[in-house]
Amino acid sequence: MFSRSWILTTLLVFAGSAVCVRLGIWQLDRLEQRRAFNAQVTSMRAEPMLDLNQSVPADIKKMEWRSVTVTGEYDFENQVAMRNQYHETEYGYHLITPLKFAGGTVLVNRGWIPADGNSTPADWRKYDEAGVVTVTGQIRLGQEKPAFGGVADAEGKLDVWNNLNVERIATQIPYPMLNVFIQQDEIAGDDVPPIPFQPEIELTEGSHFGYALQWFSFATILFFGYPFFLRKQK
Repeated sequence: MFSRSWILTTLLVFAGSAVCVRLGIWQLDRLEQRRAFNAQVTSMRAEPMLDLNQSVPADIKKMEWRSVTVTGEYDFENQVAMRNQYHETEYGYHLITPLKFAGGTVLVNRGWIPADGNSTPADWRKYDEAGVVTVTGQIRLGQEKPAFGGVADAEGKLDVWNNLNVERIATQIPYPMLNVFIQQDEIAGDDVPPIPFQPEIELTEGSHFGYALQWFSFATILFFGYPFFLRKQK
């Protein structure tokens, strides 16, 4: 196995086995993350709706996916937009608007608007909802870094963002903000922008365990099958 003629092959087999084991462990880690996500969604959706006008919990950041309601007034001077958003097949933006209420201020994802004719904050003002409004939706956390393959946002004050980074957006708003945002609930039959939406969530464990078994099987075949292969060659 460690002779001059086989040493390179042996090292490659060991390296390949190690890589397969590492990939199997990675899939098990992904499985645990998926289980934790499922548990978070299930437990929060079982909680009663949180009314922010009555109280703002100190640990609200731990309540992602819980139903929430709040009554207040929008601040359209400080709203921003998220690019690369689609309604069915049509490209556009999501409007992210601060909502002021008695207990503070929270960002609200008001929904989709078409890209055509909506390239600047002045264009977005036609979607203003003046006066007191009541918003219902789900508590969501911001996206602190781009998803795999995503594009990071530039530094400085921005009107249009690639990632809904609540903490960074809060730095350009001249008053304190909650460290979460509200994903506004969909309204049946609503096709007038801004159109709210809720992401579809699949509460399953996916294929991570099966993939882990495959990688561990490959590692076993390589590591234990190689000596038998050498014996056969001799």
